[in-house]
Amino acid sequence: MLLNIKNLVATVEDTEILKGVDLTVGLGEVHVIMGPNGAGKSTLANVLMGHPKYQVKDGAVEFNGEDLLDMDVDERAKKGIFMSFQHPQEIPGVALANFIRTAKREITEQKVNLLEFSKELVSKLNQLNMKQEYMDRSLNQGFSGGEKKKSEIVQMAMLKPKLAILDETDSGLDIDAIKVVYEEIQNMAQKDNSIILITHYSRILDFVKPDAIHVLKDGKIVATGDRSLADRIEAEGYDIFN
Repeated sequence: MLLNIKNLVATVEDTEILKGVDLTVGLGEVHVIMGPNGAGKSTLANVLMGHPKYQVKDGAVEFNGEDLLDMDVDERAKKGIFMSFQHPQEIPGVALANFIRTAKREITEQKVNLLEFSKELVSKLNQLNMKQEYMDRSLNQGFSGGEKKKSEIVQMAMLKPKLAILDETDSGLDIDAIKVVYEEIQNMAQKDNSIILITHYSRILDFVKPDAIHVLKDGKIVATGDRSLADRIEAEGYDIFN
């Protein structure tokens, strides 16, 4: 068991968004979370990452056997949690390569071999159909929506987190880019690496094979199933879940 969430209740500006979320994620598993707008999907991601805007009022979260809620944001990252943002921020003056290399050094607390790092980064960029010149460009500055999402996946692939939380990575991507991105995500899910995918679209299931699909609605997980659950949502919508 990598992640164990029990009765998680969280608020944003005194408004209760998460109303008792229960979720377990094992090592090497891929979990997809779907749900209507405002259901609490992004709130769950931000709470797990430790965003100060979100206040936990009840419940417990264990990560790798430790109390996650007792950790600062940087400690969570060092323990192996990575989050890609629904709307990645631009950081002028900070090159993509330097950003990833610094993050890797801080997380591993080891010196990064520049030659090996550069070779691996070029390889990951090529896999995602991104030009090598992106290494030296400011993080996300001037990137298209799809390029920003690919940049996040490059960061994930280079940092190799134990748990990657991906918030609507498919938004802004065309179908070819979705295929490339989700193939890399699937490759990431090994026996020691787990992934939580937050999405509105069942089309990603053509490229990734989740161990479970969860429906988050009104601040709670109201259903869990396999691909057939996503197909049912596609056909009937979320109103079938009371």
